[in-house]
Parts: sequence; C-alpha cells; structure tokens
Amino acid sequence: MQKIVIVNSKGGSGKTTIAVNIASALAKRGENVALMDLDPQGSSMRWLKLRPAELPAITGIAGFRSDANLTRSFQLTPPPETTVLILDTPAGLDRRGLEAATRGADAILMPVMASDIDIHAATHCIADLLLGGKGASMSRRIGIVANRVKANSRGSRRLQRFLQNFEIPVVATLRDSVNYTRSAETGLGLLEMPRW
Repeated sequence: MQKIVIVNSKGGSGKTTIAVNIASALAKRGENVALMDLDPQGSSMRWLKLRPAELPAITGIAGFRSDANLTRSFQLTPPPETTVLILDTPAGLDRRGLEAATRGADAILMPVMASDIDIHAATHCIADLLLGGKGASMSRRIGIVANRVKANSRGSRRLQRFLQNFEIPVVATLRDSVNYTRSAETGLGLLEMPRW
C-alpha cells in the first residue's frame, strides 16, 4: 500500500483540497483509495458525504474521532484491499506530530501559498520535517505544491524565490480558481467535473 501524506503546519494552505483531489483522481484511475482525515474540522469526511454514489468509491477514515470501544490502531487501519492511503493532516502539528503522521510515507506533499505568512510557516514546517525525518532520506520524499498562484504576480515571484532555496521539487502549481471550491461543495474531484 502506498501512503501519501499532505502536511503543512499552517491552516488554510490547501491540504484538504489537495487530499480530496488526489483521492478522486486515483480512484478514477482504478486504485482502491482510503482517505484518512486527521483534522478535527473533518472537511475531507464532509466532502466524502457529498460524493455522488455513482463515482468511484473512496473509503473514509475519520481519524480525528475517538471510539472508546476500539483501539486507536484498529480505528486507523485502512481496509486490507486499500492500494493508496491519503492522509489529510491538521494544522499546528509540531515536530513529533509531523514525525508520527509521515512515518512510513512514500510521498509527502506540502501545499504552500504565495503570501509572506505562508512562506514563513512553510519554512518552519520543512525544517521540522527534515530535522525529524533523517534529513536526506526525508527530503527525497517531499514535494511542494505551489497553491492558489496568480501568474505574474509579486506573490508568485516571492514563492519562486523561496522554493529555489530548497532542494525539494515543486511537483505542481495550482492556479487560484473557483473550480476547487465548486468541486469541494459537490464531492467531486476537479478531474470529475464537466470539462467546461
């Protein structure tokens, strides 16, 4: 089973948007996807409830809930047929929380927006990941997603300068678009929306 973790210690960076869109794209491709929501806001689970039944299934795991009748380990175990597990993590994870969430991850994606506040928070999160995760081996698993980028803006240039300071690849650049909001409101991934 492949494990993909979406992290950023700052709230509002786009973790849930990226998690649900990756989940829907992989499910559409035929993977058996489990989406684990560790954020107490439960946004990924809310998105799954809106998901139309005729679309490829995605198993939801409400990792933010606690059930006194089950062990935590059992609660967080995806179904055996799962081929890809995607973790939507909460904001505010410290180094220990990042270590726990990313343990055994095949890929770690960090959405970063172009504001100075977001870049500053991402710097600290990257440092915590690298310090807590054995540096070089961890950096090979991290990818940056430049999120809500407005082309040719001062913010996009600031983000590009920031990203050049790290040997971490930018795996995607997502433009600022209302389509992400529309997909979140309907339980669809962007690739499942009408082409128009």
